[in-house]
Amino acid sequence: MSRLTIQTIESAPAEARERLAAAQRASGFLPNLLGVLANAPVALEAYQTLGKINARNSLTPAEREVVQLTAATRNGCGFCAAGHTKVALKKARMEAATVRGVRRSEKLADSKLDALASFARAVIDQKGRVSDQELSDFLAAGYTQANVEEVVLGVTLQTLCNYSNNIAQTPINPELQEYGEAYA
Repeated sequence: MSRLTIQTIESAPAEARERLAAAQRASGFLPNLLGVLANAPVALEAYQTLGKINARNSLTPAEREVVQLTAATRNGCGFCAAGHTKVALKKARMEAATVRGVRRSEKLADSKLDALASFARAVIDQKGRVSDQELSDFLAAGYTQANVEEVVLGVTLQTLCNYSNNIAQTPINPELQEYGEAYA
């Protein structure tokens, strides 16, 4: 049971209703995270707006999901880990072994994705105070200075939803449950 109200389209503040309705139309269900964020319509707007911006960055869909999954697992957010596992498998078409490896902070077979996951962990764990070597390793793997900032962007997006879910103890929607513990 959530510690914060999970708003529905009908119960949400008026400013959040159309955003929730659009999200439900897009995914076929209303993710509980969005219901929690709807308690503060500006938080819901910030999450959705930042998500759209993040989707336009120069990282590939798989690379974006590596960042999102790394942050979700580092921040202990089971809801987001499940949701981004589904996105990684279904939309980004990542291999299940890679998704499991990211979620478990294991070395990945793809050296470039491994460098990305390592850098994202360093950014999160050190609150951006990465070492010269960690930054150099990331850039040497073929990433750019723009990608450095895009990792920060992805971590920022995840922090908003991870912390909200962790405070609320948001239950994982039935549509996402199979992507939870099975990939942990």
